[in-house]
Amino acid sequence: MALAYLGVGANLGDRWSSLRAALDALARDLTVRRVSSVYETAPWGKLDQPAFLNCCVAVETERRPRELLRLAKDIENRLGRVPSERWGPRAVDIDVLLYGEERVVAPDLVVPHARLTERAFVLVPLSEIAPDARIAGTDLTVRASLARVARTPGDVVRVGALASPDAGR
Repeated sequence: MALAYLGVGANLGDRWSSLRAALDALARDLTVRRVSSVYETAPWGKLDQPAFLNCCVAVETERRPRELLRLAKDIENRLGRVPSERWGPRAVDIDVLLYGEERVVAPDLVVPHARLTERAFVLVPLSEIAPDARIAGTDLTVRASLARVARTPGDVVRVGALASPDAGR
């Protein structure tokens, strides 16, 4: 079993419902260990689009990194993600951020996520559930990486929480 961390985001339609549906879908195939709070963030890369809701999820899985990516993309498709421009709006987005201490560099997958250490909108929720996780290929933890990221007031705002998919089961 490997411990992996996923970033989940949405900025189209009912963003809360999209995050909930993504977490429920992930829980059908993976063991969800922790779910961060939900944060509202300005778009990154392409700025003329609605704000995102983002959270991070810790999962245990027997799937290898590329199999985990395939599951994430399948869930995105089932939940209405339509291929669009890079960094464009999306109904749901699921990224593989970390996979244990492994590094993967392939045309379709880079782990740790290629821009993980640049993105407060990922590092803030990730630091909530895994502050001491090491970012493979660096000497940094998630917490240390977050301390290095340029921030502006209100760039990542906690707006609530989603119960873990296993809550009440």
